[in-house]
Amino acid sequence: MQREGSAFAGLGVVTLKELSDHLTGIRMIIMEWIVVLMAVGVVFTGIQQIREVSAEDPFLFLRLFTRAREGLPSFVAVLSFLVPLVAIGIGFDLVNSERNQRTLSRILSQPIYRDALLFGKFLGGIITITIMLLALWLMVIGLGILTLGLPPGPEEVARALTMLGVTIVYAGVWLGLALLFSILFRSAATAALAALGLWLFLTMLWPLLSPYAAALFVSDRVATPDDLLKHLGILQAFARISPADMYAEIVGALLDPTVRSTQQPLLASLGLVLVQPGSVPGAPLPFLQSLLVVWPEIVGMIAGAIVLFVIGYVTFQRQEVRA
Repeated sequence: MQREGSAFAGLGVVTLKELSDHLTGIRMIIMEWIVVLMAVGVVFTGIQQIREVSAEDPFLFLRLFTRAREGLPSFVAVLSFLVPLVAIGIGFDLVNSERNQRTLSRILSQPIYRDALLFGKFLGGIITITIMLLALWLMVIGLGILTLGLPPGPEEVARALTMLGVTIVYAGVWLGLALLFSILFRSAATAALAALGLWLFLTMLWPLLSPYAAALFVSDRVATPDDLLKHLGILQAFARISPADMYAEIVGALLDPTVRSTQQPLLASLGLVLVQPGSVPGAPLPFLQSLLVVWPEIVGMIAGAIVLFVIGYVTFQRQEVRA
């Protein structure tokens, strides 16, 4: 009981210290302003198009997150691109900076355990990102109410809140990766370059390479609808190695109630329409049904963040700490 109380006390101290450093650090302030300015700019351009949509649209507020002008990304696309950069910017020097400054041994000489130190650093980073995303989410909702003159409905709020939670989990995946590299590499520059290189590969190159990798495991001959769905399933399995692709699938189904399957966008790109027995094409799904559609992907993303943190935790526990 005494060790548990000491561990929780140490966890709270580390978390508050990291949270204070992140919120007051110039690096985090710069990244926050970059994200806010880009996101608000995209939302304003999207509002101009939303005004052309009939007010009878029952999910008008959700268009704030998905609608964009030609040549500009949507709000969720901006988050998909910038949130990993913020998470990597927070996590790439969480541990190796303590080693380089020779403060790690001093910290661990206090009644603070290794697990409390590592979890406190991760928790401080994810709370910082949560505060930033929550403020940004409230800003988008406020802009929507002011410009559209309509309050969001309960289902729209539920979908938007779930999207916010998924975005925080998505940030946790990249924060866990950056924390792992911060443990593996003593140099902060090396850790940052490794994390950014892997982010660029998974975000930019892997979507181009994954169809060729999937083609090695599927037949070129598609004779029946079942063969087509199996082929698309394998393509999705390889594409989901990229957290950005998985995030896009999840928010696409949450913010578009007409999406009934994660394979529906792929079928639409082929000029096909997914029709399920007993369903009305184009009819919106209830929120809980949309959540069930992407629940496996949400669990997979949560598992990815946990696995990355556990790998970093085990590695950190086995490392020697020298004064």
